[in-house]
Amino acid sequence: MGLNCGIVGLPNVGKSTIFSALTSAPAEAANYPFCTIDPNVGIVSVPDERLNKIVELIPTKKVIPAVVEFVDIAGLVRGASKGEGLGNRFLAHIREVGILIHVVRCFVNDDITHVDNVINPESDIETIQIELAFADLDSVEKRLAKLDKLGRMGKEGAKQAAQLLPILTALKEALDQGKPARSLDFTKEQKLLLKEFHLITMKPQIYVCNVDENGLEEDNALVQTVRRIAEEEGSHAIVICGQLEAEISSLESDEERNEFLHESGLEESGLNRLIKTAYETLGLRTFFTAGADENRAWTFHEGNTAPQAAGVIHTDFQRGFIKAEVYHCTDLFELNSEQKVKSAGKMRIEGKEYLVRDGDIMHFRFNV
Repeated sequence: MGLNCGIVGLPNVGKSTIFSALTSAPAEAANYPFCTIDPNVGIVSVPDERLNKIVELIPTKKVIPAVVEFVDIAGLVRGASKGEGLGNRFLAHIREVGILIHVVRCFVNDDITHVDNVINPESDIETIQIELAFADLDSVEKRLAKLDKLGRMGKEGAKQAAQLLPILTALKEALDQGKPARSLDFTKEQKLLLKEFHLITMKPQIYVCNVDENGLEEDNALVQTVRRIAEEEGSHAIVICGQLEAEISSLESDEERNEFLHESGLEESGLNRLIKTAYETLGLRTFFTAGADENRAWTFHEGNTAPQAAGVIHTDFQRGFIKAEVYHCTDLFELNSEQKVKSAGKMRIEGKEYLVRDGDIMHFRFNV
């Protein structure tokens, strides 16, 4: 189970620069629209100091962190939902991700062309939101047109059509106004019905304010605009200097990166904050397995039971689950060894109903 993030925004806002810094992999970046047509994909480790501490206390041959997949999607423009600027191809890529990272330009630089020739975050955000909403509107209208036929397909079809009609009608009304699907107050059951639609505007969204180095010192008016919009939507807004992050990622060692951050007055990189925020926004958490051969971080959904967490490792673990030996990483950090954790009675045997906690260290017993 991984975290899949799509980086979206207008052309020339810094998406590819931020992607390259995240993945330390070159992404095509140039001062003209549509330089990125096919999406670049990069796998990034989730920063987690707990895994480093576990390795210090339980030496191992191999260390495997949790990972995030980032997809650098080409810049959208007005009319993308109608196919402008290769928009249909770009929108298809966006439907495949789990969360949107919306990069907004919050810096002024006459040498970097803006697609509308003016720096206006509110207008930029509105352009993207409207295009994504119109793309979803097309899907909703097509499904509405098929409801009558569905309603004639027996009792089950009529039941499904009756359930979908009020949901799709409410969606059409909101999307017609350029409002995202996530702004509507759907029940848990209704959200399950909507999963098959793969609506872009139902996905959670994080705004990234891409600033110059001076913009990190205090919020400028451009950043304040993005923060206001994010707050109104119930979304997060993170301030990042893409150029600075690119410089940090180019350094060879952790020591050099930490020294650079310290000299820049930063506690951690903006990209680390972005990864952590995306992880938490999707309700994802981490449990660990630890031993002589491998220490590993595993991603699970908050609220998962022990068998469901076991299934993250292998479906056989879930199918044949018997019980789990569990203790929390904070117990290990306090007592300094797994043997002392056992001696202190901190290691527990948990069954199928146990709800896994973020930071649990687990060993599964199963039989298939």
